[in-house]
Amino acid sequence: MSNLSATLAATRDKVAGESGPFRFGSDEHKRAFCSVLIDIFDPYKPAVLAWPKLSPDAQKRLTDLPFWDVAVQTEGYASSRMQAMADQQSDPLIKEAIALNAFEEGRHKLVIRNMLHFYGISFEDNQAYAAPKNPEQAFITTGYGECFDSFFAFGLFKMAKDSGYFPPELVDVFEPVVQEEARHIMFFVNWVSWMAANKPFLPRFWFRLRCVAALVRAGIGRLSLAGAADGGKDSDNFVVAGGETLTVGLTVRGLLQVALAEDTRRMQAFDQRLLRPRIMPFLAKLALRFIR
Repeated sequence: MSNLSATLAATRDKVAGESGPFRFGSDEHKRAFCSVLIDIFDPYKPAVLAWPKLSPDAQKRLTDLPFWDVAVQTEGYASSRMQAMADQQSDPLIKEAIALNAFEEGRHKLVIRNMLHFYGISFEDNQAYAAPKNPEQAFITTGYGECFDSFFAFGLFKMAKDSGYFPPELVDVFEPVVQEEARHIMFFVNWVSWMAANKPFLPRFWFRLRCVAALVRAGIGRLSLAGAADGGKDSDNFVVAGGETLTVGLTVRGLLQVALAEDTRRMQAFDQRLLRPRIMPFLAKLALRFIR
């Protein structure tokens, strides 16, 4: 799994020698954002991951986290929706990229399941994960949800690592999983831009409205991180479910600052010409003006 860092570094060096800016919606843009998934791929196998032996205290902290059922379900839903979207694509490059996204979401589910089995943590996974009736809208909704979740996951992951809440060996196993989520949201926001740029005015306007609706829906679902919504019970949202546990003793301001710094660090690895997820960083910076 350590190959991922080397691949990211090599890709960053390659990008440094690229030509100037491209036109959003162009074939060059498409190749660039698809390469974020296709070229930066870590072929690790969940079945051979080396789970470290935990102390009794560390294992209790892991077992006591309240979101494992939701974590497994989240990845299951995401994989099903991504694959349904890939199946209806006519562009071979887009199809390959989204299919790889679906594979990685399914692999995340296997990583979590294998960890839970290894440490003897009970969980439920009796969902059917049926293909959605509208794959594109489900893909958009899932994409914006991941933009919200990943922003906070970057911060929570950094906090867990720095605080010693989990041993470094366990955190290291999950590092490529977290970085894969960064790749997924990079692909998604550029796909949205590419799709909109290639539509006539009225279809583009309708597409943007659907994106706004999906964004609002995802945002409302994540408000419970601050105790304002569903308490983390949404099966599409496991970051919210565990946020309260991992942020005990940390202020909202502190969480936003850590998440912002980690988001910036992780996004620096990618082609600088590509769009970055901007909504959560913007909202976090705005909130920091008012939170003391």
